[in-house]
Formats: sequence, structure tokens, C-alpha cells
Amino acid sequence: MRRWMVLLVAALTVLGGGGARAAESPAHTAQSVKVTTLSTMLTDYVGLGEWGYSALIEIDGRRILFDTGGNPDVVLKNAEALKIDLSTVEDVVISHFHDDHTSGLITLRKALMAKNPSALSHLYVGEGIFEPRFSKDGKGETENGFPALARAYLDTGGRIQQLSGPAEIATGVWLTGPVPRGHAETNWNPGLFVKTGGQLSPDTLREDTSLVIETAQGVVIVTGCGHAGIMNIADDAKAITGDARIHAVIGGIHLFGKPDAVLVETAGRLKGLAYLFAAHCTGIEATFRLRELLGLNRKTAVVAAVGSSFTLGQGIEAGHIAGWAG
Repeated sequence: MRRWMVLLVAALTVLGGGGARAAESPAHTAQSVKVTTLSTMLTDYVGLGEWGYSALIEIDGRRILFDTGGNPDVVLKNAEALKIDLSTVEDVVISHFHDDHTSGLITLRKALMAKNPSALSHLYVGEGIFEPRFSKDGKGETENGFPALARAYLDTGGRIQQLSGPAEIATGVWLTGPVPRGHAETNWNPGLFVKTGGQLSPDTLREDTSLVIETAQGVVIVTGCGHAGIMNIADDAKAITGDARIHAVIGGIHLFGKPDAVLVETAGRLKGLAYLFAAHCTGIEATFRLRELLGLNRKTAVVAAVGSSFTLGQGIEAGHIAGWAG
């Protein structure tokens, strides 16, 4: 590992750390929640579709950008087309190292800094995101481009907080950090490896981080790809908040290539879910099958499009392309 990389990771470890579990603090919930899709494959009358994910999360006046899309300028262009001003957003979360979630970070930071130097100035990531990834033979260049991206981000004056466990970043708003893997979910594409004790082992994307929001209706979960597995993420969200009710799952949960047996098991673990706002790698057919298994309908289980949104207490505003016409 290059010297600057070693120094970077060491510095971030000092900044990082997990927060206390919610059960150890007074009960509190977010009152106002809105999640707007800024990057996914499907788009409506305005905006660009792409293989990637990004969402603007607004919670009781706090604004957080979750992931930054797959192409450098798509989220910036989509926000402009939707007349959404991202310059007041100071917090950004990168769920994992894949470039379909990280590519817009530098473009957004530099463009928004012109209006507000603090825009996207605080980046949260999960521990493990800096690990080199290798092909099966373990030779040649590593596959992880995030460390170089992080260095470019730090050069803009931004700061990075690396999380080893759950952290409460606002009242009732949690980042999971690396998620315990109690269920044997393999919601990632095989092919890359990490080195542990000098030996290659499959890359399970241990850094995969989701955002968890406590509400009076239950827990709202936002994921980028859900590589940790949505069953594992749901269990972790329940443990973090002390609330067994999962109200909404939003974002990508990487089920597009899974057999029906996996979807049946997943639906069983998500029993009682009120809203599925499925984007990116969830898969269209997987979304429809989960809708059926969960007893949801065209208003409550929707394929997300650019500009579509979920609002607590109101539900999903799907837009024209995916919206309810009945």
C-alpha cells in the first residue's frame, strides 16, 4: 500500500468510531422525513437515468446526500433539472466503494463549493472501504478506486469520518457502519477478493453502510445496494433502534439476479413492511414479486424513478412513468 494511503487510513481511523445503540439513550424519533431519488436507471419527464444510485434525504430540516451516482455529472444535472438546490447539504454518505455510487462526489463538491464552501464537506464511510480489492490471482493493480477519490476529496478541504459501527448523526438518524451478517445473504457480484492474514478471501463489501431513521410509524431504511443483505440490514436496524417495525425500505437491495426462494425468504423477514421504494439493483421483477409476497400494491411498492420521492405520513410520489393510474 502506498505511503499516502497508509497515512490516510490511519488518520481516518482516529476520526471514525461507532455510536451507542439507541436502546442506551432516551427514545426519540424523526418527525419529518422525505427521500428524493436523484440517480437510478428509470427516469421520468426530466433527468437522466443511469446504472447508479443517489438520494437526497431530508429529516427535520437536516439534509443528507446518500451516494453520488454512477457518472460524474448525472446527479448534478438531475438536481438542476428538478430545481433542487444541493448547496445547503453539508453531509454526504458513501455506502460502499463501487463507482456507481461514488463517481459524482468530486464533481458535486467542486460545483457546490462555489455557492457554499461547506457543501458536501463532511463525508461518512464504513470501515473497510479503503481495503485493496484483488482479482482471483491476487496480482497486478488493485480494483478499489475509492482511496484516490478520497484523497481528491480531502484536497478540496472536506473531511471524512470512517465508522466501525452504528453512529447517530442527528436525532433519530443512524448510520449502520458495517452490518453484522447473521443471515447468509450474498447480495453482491462475485469476482473480487480482499487479503486477510495474507490470504485471499471473497470481497463481501464489509463496509456496506445504510441509513436508518427512527419514526413513530417504525423504522425507515435507506440503502445504496444493500450488499450486506436487506435481511441483515433490517435486523441491524431493529437492534440499533430497539423498534421491531420496519416501515419503509428505500433504495437498492441487489435482488435482481436472485431466485424466487430468496425473495420468499426476504419477504418473510420483512413481514409488516408498509412501503418498498425500490431503486437501482433491486430489479423490476424482484420488486413486483416482493410486492405480491408482502401484500403491497402499486401505491406502496414502486420502482423508483429520478425525481420520485417518499414522504413520511404521505407515502410514495412515484411520478408519471411508475405512478398509479387507477
